[in-house]
Amino acid sequence: MYKDKTFLAIIPARGGSKRLPRKNILDLNGTPLIAHTIAAGLNSNYIDKVVVSSDDSEILEISKKYGADTLYRPSELATDRATTFDAIKHTIENFEEYDYIVLLQPTSPLRNEHHIDSAIELLEDKNADAIISVCEMDHSPLWSNTLDESLSMKGFLRDEVLNSRSQDLEPYYRLNGAIYICKTERLLKEKSFFLKDNIFAYVMDRKSSVDIDEEIDFRFAEVMIGA
Repeated sequence: MYKDKTFLAIIPARGGSKRLPRKNILDLNGTPLIAHTIAAGLNSNYIDKVVVSSDDSEILEISKKYGADTLYRPSELATDRATTFDAIKHTIENFEEYDYIVLLQPTSPLRNEHHIDSAIELLEDKNADAIISVCEMDHSPLWSNTLDESLSMKGFLRDEVLNSRSQDLEPYYRLNGAIYICKTERLLKEKSFFLKDNIFAYVMDRKSSVDIDEEIDFRFAEVMIGA
């Protein structure tokens, strides 16, 4: 609880993963991947409950072992077509009412309780209805463009970019997938954490923004978590 507001953290973790099989429970420096996110939620000063939603019994058993509440997710809510919102809504419907929902994806193991608490404090400071974490991009998108079949680079960069140094370009930010916070009533109404208004960014450093999708991401996380 923070400023008399309650917070439910939801960790969605499907059993299936095409690019990196069983990634949510792979051993990351001696601990299952999902356990890093569970610990971050449980160690937060403001999160009232941490729930793992999964269709996989092994993930649920491991999550219980590391202190999370668990909720079995029906198979129809764990297909490639099912959305994260579907899983979130299912969890909300099966637990008591909370003022805010905090989505913590298990693929962000370097996001910790300090990031979560800072994001919640920003929510209060901004009097916001939603906060979403971002980080600065490694390379400016102004240095990129599409290519057609000819591979011609004619007009690939705008003139004002062509003669600029990278450090002189305006910084761009990307979603890092680590923290999503939203007022429950607005989340259910708009069916998205990306509200139409009163939404702000919580900026994280790039190291803490590792998002595991493929094996190379996992190996990078192994290096970073031990750095």
